[in-house]
Amino acid sequence: MEVASELSPLSGAENQGKIKERSSYYPQEPGKRPQTAGQRVRSCLSHNALTILTVCGVIGGVILGIILRNSRERWTPREIMYINYVGDLFLRMLKSLILPLIISSLISAIGSLDLSLSGRIGARAIGYYMATTICAVILGIILVVSIQPGHGSAASETKKPAQNVSTVDTLMDLVRNMFPPNLVQACIAQHRTEPKLPDNASSDLPLEEWELEEKIVPGSNILGLVVFATVMGITLGKMGPQAKPLLSFFDSLSGAMMLITNWVIWLSPIGVLSLVASKITEMKSLEEVVSQLGMYFLTVLIALLIHGFLVLPGMYFLLTKKNPYIYISNMAEALVTAFGTSSSSATLPLAISCLENKNGIDPRVTRFVMPIGATVNMDGTALYEAVAAIFISQVRKISLSFGQLIAISITATAASIGAAGIPQAGLVTMVMVLDTVRLPANDVFLIIAVDWLLDRCRTTINVIGDSLGAGIVQYLSRNELAALPHSTQQTQNGADCHATTSI
Repeated sequence: MEVASELSPLSGAENQGKIKERSSYYPQEPGKRPQTAGQRVRSCLSHNALTILTVCGVIGGVILGIILRNSRERWTPREIMYINYVGDLFLRMLKSLILPLIISSLISAIGSLDLSLSGRIGARAIGYYMATTICAVILGIILVVSIQPGHGSAASETKKPAQNVSTVDTLMDLVRNMFPPNLVQACIAQHRTEPKLPDNASSDLPLEEWELEEKIVPGSNILGLVVFATVMGITLGKMGPQAKPLLSFFDSLSGAMMLITNWVIWLSPIGVLSLVASKITEMKSLEEVVSQLGMYFLTVLIALLIHGFLVLPGMYFLLTKKNPYIYISNMAEALVTAFGTSSSSATLPLAISCLENKNGIDPRVTRFVMPIGATVNMDGTALYEAVAAIFISQVRKISLSFGQLIAISITATAASIGAAGIPQAGLVTMVMVLDTVRLPANDVFLIIAVDWLLDRCRTTINVIGDSLGAGIVQYLSRNELAALPHSTQQTQNGADCHATTSI
């Protein structure tokens, strides 16, 4: 694994050699012996080993769950706990990675942005990232609320929430939690306002007249920590050389956490087998869950296709007045690699090559936009996490208020920014989104069976978003690029841009 490797300012031929050297998917160079069929098969298996093992884990869990389910009429809660034990350990490992992974990734990525190079170029890139991510989340929420894939034939009516929840209170708590008074406390608890019926008052009393009780409830205040990490990253980016030691620390921490995350993800086949087998064993209606899962898969896939091939190209066309589909077709090699590896970071070298050689994007833009985009611009991941959280609430027959939908959208956006650019890292931040609507982390099993395929689809959309963003930023910044000396800009940019590549 190569972590936080510098993209140094190289001239033409040197740059091309560097990109070829860093990409295992670059076409065979002239003069080298072509790979044999056996070598190609081994190469394919090695690059897709995790996906193959995960699929085997899902299939094995389904088979084991069906066998156990049919072997006796009822399994006791203790016996199901034994079956679920390994999966529970896997989820605990994922939870333990949330805080250090998100905080270090955010500070490292934002701190590496040298906005003093060209404030307008940086502002346009960040503005594009935020706009497309928010559009993706809103699109996902609209589709999942409209289609309602989690509502089966037996779930025509949803249960009311267990507590009286006010939309205004939920939104105000959301803002309060963004500014925690104690950062250490924010790691283990968050603020919540709950209406409380006054003593000796009638239960028919309007909710507006109830007393307000402020509570500190268990659960990490991720939003507050994300806000702090964002401010810290901006601060380090503005401090210049003085901030290098601290920024290097967070770079190293981010690389270390991605390596640990990769180790944990490699345990996912065993964890998935345990989770799927235990949940199938205790399910009352297996047929209904399979039907719901199919509808969930189609909902996410439709949302990804609309966002990746209508919304993003439409935005590109409106801003540049150029054909977005020719631009995307020139990225075909990088998109195939993204689908095959399920890693936007591993695709980065090839994506940069396609942008510069086939779409004619200025290297000063690609080295500024693409490395940061591969880390913080995760449209597909944000969309998927918002849809997944609402789908799980539908399956559990828990109705969500408008304020809770807003909370999901904000948390999914923040979670996608902190997600590592490696296969299935979205599972780590998915737990965080579930906590936002107080759903148990174990419900991740409901989507894990098809996550391996959706992960490849959303990674492809992420790369499309990054690539179109580079084209938009270059078009909008063409005057600044023309006025800025090429060599100076390239030297400054190359010194501070960091790319995080996967295995």
